[in-house]
Amino acid sequence: MKDDLEDSKDIAEQATYEDESAKARRTVTIPLREYDEIKRDEHFIKSQTLIDIIDNIERLVRALRKHIIRKWPEEFVLWHRWERIEES
Repeated sequence: MKDDLEDSKDIAEQATYEDESAKARRTVTIPLREYDEIKRDEHFIKSQTLIDIIDNIERLVRALRKHIIRKWPEEFVLWHRWERIEES
């Protein structure tokens, strides 16, 4: 009786592994044109959520660019030159 119970558990366990391996081997056949379209489109972002995130990042970068100082204030430039002269 005990052996029968263990055998049925082993058979059930093996059956679950067989189901998993069968799922992994499934393939789908599609026309070459459809495959080419999928390959061509995979380089583009289509998810609306990702598009919204990218738009928000773009707005943030634009707002941060307003705070960039491309030229140093005159006082800093004079102070920096004076520091180099003293080092020489």
